Amino acid sequence: MKLLMSPSSPFVRKVRVTLRELDILDHVTEVDVSTTPLNSDPAVVAANPLGKIPAMVRNDAPAIYDSRVITRFLNDTHDGPLYPASRIWETLTLEATADAIMDASVSMTYEARLRPEAQQSPDWIEAQWEKASRGIAAVNNRWMSHLAGPLDAAHIAVACALSYVDLRHDARNWRIGNDALAAWHATFGERPSMDATKPS
Repeated sequence: MKLLMSPSSPFVRKVRVTLRELDILDHVTEVDVSTTPLNSDPAVVAANPLGKIPAMVRNDAPAIYDSRVITRFLNDTHDGPLYPASRIWETLTLEATADAIMDASVSMTYEARLRPEAQQSPDWIEAQWEKASRGIAAVNNRWMSHLAGPLDAAHIAVACALSYVDLRHDARNWRIGNDALAAWHATFGERPSMDATKPS
């Protein structure tokens, strides 16, 4: 199988961390592509008509896409522990929260990097940050007990979301008022899977 990816994408990083946590990296070839919403790579479009990454090209079946689909596919096909039945709804909800933080943060990045300066909307950027900030605060205030439990997909998603905020929006300093989450993220970031997938 082939993973169409870009190392800077937090959604891609979720999948790359998952591959390493499940110890199945030898089953997938990571293929770095250059693609943006304004200029989609043809290989990406062939795998995902929406032109988004990550996309997983399978050997004997149609390609699959959306990070949550790919991570669940990898977990289920390799009998992984990342979507535990005993707390599946909590895991999925926290993963969705992390993905929403990514969505908002990536939207901020695109607004600043892909639109001409005269067309950029500061109000839009601030509205996206409010979404991301609320999500981060919710994780800190409601979900630390979950993050203190056994590793699951939500842990990976939260770590990748926060690391992306650090990468693109570090001046926002999300750690202020989120001390417990900041401490958790510092520890989780030391995992070999996170270290191996740091964007250059």
